[in-house]
Amino acid sequence: MRRIGVLNTAFLGDAVLTLPLLQSLRLHYPSADIDFYVRGGLKKFFRPHPDISEVFEYDKRKGQKGIAGFLALRRDIASRRYDLWISAHASMRSGLLALASGAPVRIGYSKPFLNALYYNRLVERRFTELDEIERLLELLRPLGPGPLSDWPELALGVEEQRAASHFFAALQGPVLGVHPGSVWATKRWPVEAFASVAGKALQEGATVLLFGGPGEEDIVRQVKALIAAGQSGTTTTRLHDCSGSLTLPLLAAYIARLSCYLTNDSGPMHIAWSRRVPVTAVFGPTVRSLGFFPRGISSTVLEADVECRPCGLHGPSVCPLGHHHCMTRVEPEAVWQDVRAKLFPQ
Repeated sequence: MRRIGVLNTAFLGDAVLTLPLLQSLRLHYPSADIDFYVRGGLKKFFRPHPDISEVFEYDKRKGQKGIAGFLALRRDIASRRYDLWISAHASMRSGLLALASGAPVRIGYSKPFLNALYYNRLVERRFTELDEIERLLELLRPLGPGPLSDWPELALGVEEQRAASHFFAALQGPVLGVHPGSVWATKRWPVEAFASVAGKALQEGATVLLFGGPGEEDIVRQVKALIAAGQSGTTTTRLHDCSGSLTLPLLAAYIARLSCYLTNDSGPMHIAWSRRVPVTAVFGPTVRSLGFFPRGISSTVLEADVECRPCGLHGPSVCPLGHHHCMTRVEPEAVWQDVRAKLFPQ
């Protein structure tokens, strides 16, 4: 294999979970060019990875919007003359891009059934049997036995590491990162609960960093206001609002230096555990059996025993039953005890 293309244009977390597949391909084919196709906005994030030759974006909502953008990407893919194409994203658009690659070997999942038109090697996804990383590694099965990597070794940029080092040098005590946002509203633990845990961390002497991506600034402001209302003295000098001010690569560099990361089920959660940062995650609509739980001995998931879970692969925009018990019944005190043990280990 001289040139290999791997496509996963789903969300950030999905792309992070694809890294073991890419790393395993590098072990199989150490001298091949291995290109990674991701959604718009993720190129700089994945570019430092040593096992990836080039990163290409498919920004279907902006620069490559519509049929014209799609056809331009098809032409570019065809021009690179791939020997092997692997699609980790099951959609008709992904299948058409696989055909455009012209690769003699094209691997994809067996469902939906139309995938048989796009790929000449089909793999069962085994959704109820395997976690997502193992499901993705199944795509290597048609290539025969070989060494496998099962941990996403996320690489950080040099400039981002330098900037994070400078920022953290001025912080006091252990540092708790708090991410109250999520793309899906039902995945969000209440802002009052996040504020309660963050406030206790400040009172115990920790520094708290509030994180939020584009569109999540208002949620962070709500958490910050609730924290400030419950504090006295100088504790709020150790509270920092980082929402909307960090690029994704810089966010990863900040997360890598945390003592603990408190988060909903989100893309940045996968950044944290992949960098072996202690994670306390609150899960509601989603469950472990879906295969997207954080890994590692320092990762903890807090969840409520509600019989209606799960209510979807990602969680809907509103609770189908109107009560959102899967999140509101996760007690802040239980979350705080887990966070505290990570901030102040005995």
